[in-house]
Amino acid sequence: MTNFLEIKVVTNKRTEMIDITGEISDLIQKSGIKQGICYIYCPHTTAGIAINENADPTVAKDMLHTLNKLIPIDKSYLHREGNSDAHIKAALVSPSETIFIQDGKPALGTWQGIYFCEFDGPRTRRIWVKVSN
Repeated sequence: MTNFLEIKVVTNKRTEMIDITGEISDLIQKSGIKQGICYIYCPHTTAGIAINENADPTVAKDMLHTLNKLIPIDKSYLHREGNSDAHIKAALVSPSETIFIQDGKPALGTWQGIYFCEFDGPRTRRIWVKVSN
């Protein structure tokens, strides 16, 4: 038996940012923990987890546009699978985030949301979440 919960995410594009704030909030609420910590981890080398603005969807679009511009899909990478750009983007974004739990909710800033960041989709992905006090 694992000591973490799992969220499945189905992505539809090569690169996209999917707001998972609601799913994380639900897991925290179901845990019954009022004060604690929530660990969010992505066990994939071509995807990541980020906290950023979720009030304006153009922020996520701008982030993806900039990452794709800085780290393009390029045939000159040495990695044979053809997804080196995705590995580089995932390393920059990070595979995990840690969030405080306050009053049974994720303690996020006013405009913040939690995103699953896909860089090698479309795929079915997993996110591991551990809620603890």
